[in-house]
Amino acid sequence: MATANASTSSKNARKKEVKKETGLGLTYKKDESFGEWYSEVVVNSEMIEYYDISGCYILRPWTMSIWETMQAFFDAEIKKMNVKNAYFPLFVTENVLQKEKNHIEGFAPEVAWVTKSGQSDLEVPIAIRPTSETVMYPYFSKWIRGHRDLPLKLNQWCNVVRWEFSHPTPFIRSREFLWQEGHTAFATKEEADKEVLEILELYRRIYEEYLAIPVVKGKKSELEKFAGGLYTTSVEAFIPNSGRGIQGATSHCLGQNFAKMFEIDFENEKGEKAKVWQNSWAYSTRTIGVMVMVHGDDKGLVLPPKVAAVQVIVIPVPYKDADMQAIFAACSSTVHILRVAGFSAEHDLRENYSPGWKYSNWEMKGVPLRIEIGPKDIANKQVRIVRRDTGTKTDIPIASLVEHVQDMLSSIQDNLFNIAKGKRDACIKVAHTWEEFMTALNDKKLILTPWCDEEEVEKDVKTRTKGELGAAKTLCTPFDQPNLPEGTLCFASGKPAKKWTYWGRSY
Repeated sequence: MATANASTSSKNARKKEVKKETGLGLTYKKDESFGEWYSEVVVNSEMIEYYDISGCYILRPWTMSIWETMQAFFDAEIKKMNVKNAYFPLFVTENVLQKEKNHIEGFAPEVAWVTKSGQSDLEVPIAIRPTSETVMYPYFSKWIRGHRDLPLKLNQWCNVVRWEFSHPTPFIRSREFLWQEGHTAFATKEEADKEVLEILELYRRIYEEYLAIPVVKGKKSELEKFAGGLYTTSVEAFIPNSGRGIQGATSHCLGQNFAKMFEIDFENEKGEKAKVWQNSWAYSTRTIGVMVMVHGDDKGLVLPPKVAAVQVIVIPVPYKDADMQAIFAACSSTVHILRVAGFSAEHDLRENYSPGWKYSNWEMKGVPLRIEIGPKDIANKQVRIVRRDTGTKTDIPIASLVEHVQDMLSSIQDNLFNIAKGKRDACIKVAHTWEEFMTALNDKKLILTPWCDEEEVEKDVKTRTKGELGAAKTLCTPFDQPNLPEGTLCFASGKPAKKWTYWGRSY
């Protein structure tokens, strides 16, 4: 009896080992253990691998392909605006970093310092950029002399390091991340204001048109704006499963503050000395984490077709005594037809995995469409197409394959956005009183409130809502303002309300 038990135990161990090795199936469910589910999905879908330094992650090709797609779109758009790409060093000296006091105070806890070279201490510690205002602006001062040198519009694609934080989360909170950061200088505030909104619209398009995620465009409060800036605009997303808002991307007007600190002066057309008006704007690999959180399900990743590295995976379905060469040839032919038509398609001809295993594997990786080809499909001159978002199966004649794939991919892109918007909108609660606000906050909602727009009131709300899940804060004042009836009072202070503002907990 003991031997039989040992044998059974050994078989069970082997089964578990195989499942672990293949990475198929998720241990956690999105609705039950969201944080654990997210951590599992990003690894099992081969988006990231954990690194031996906490808060640092390896971005695998499946991730980099998404980043490159967004990069190609954004880079082309900013070049239409006459923005030029440049690259500035990773390092910055302490005296330059300290020049703009408010700015560096906002970043001080996150700055990583290089203090040694080999075994020798450096005479002066060198910081690794947390952002590049202080790296770039001494050279803006050197390059800008007269009005003919303006506008100066630069962007760099680079990495930044922000060290001091708790609870690292892949894509969302990491010590090193990839981003683009634009830095521009203008002769007038009107030009700077115009660009802030043009860039913000490009960020909306990245989220809504590419990642199929609904966002709110708005302005940050004085308390939440970029340290040292004049004002900050952002696109804000919301994660229904965690009940948290997430800042998607920011476009800041820096005003003339940095121009004063770094003496970025120019001679205007009247021959007078003037300070430039500056902007900075950025989005990062955080975008990809938001996409995973919003669209993923209990089978794994769900990729919007516009950013999917592989839009269509073709899988052979062998039967006993079937002509496998004919099936493989049909798979290769299908991939060729789709690639010629401009789709990103691959086949999975690995013979050491069953079709069922392959289905699960590519579902985990989030590929939008799966095409199955077996002997009956070849005989009927058709293929079976399965949608990742709905699981719907359809038999399609080979003759009209390209048209059907095009329609299905467009339908998936639209459906993902519409589902995400429906879920997000269902989480929005309007709160006129403190009691309504607290109920909505405890229910993990995105809360729209009438607000008096006073900094002290915002600080007070943060203090009063502190707890294990974190304090509530303003997310943004939406540009698209609902009607605010005269006499409406602020939910928190009882003072006259000036605007509608979104509040909630956030990442």
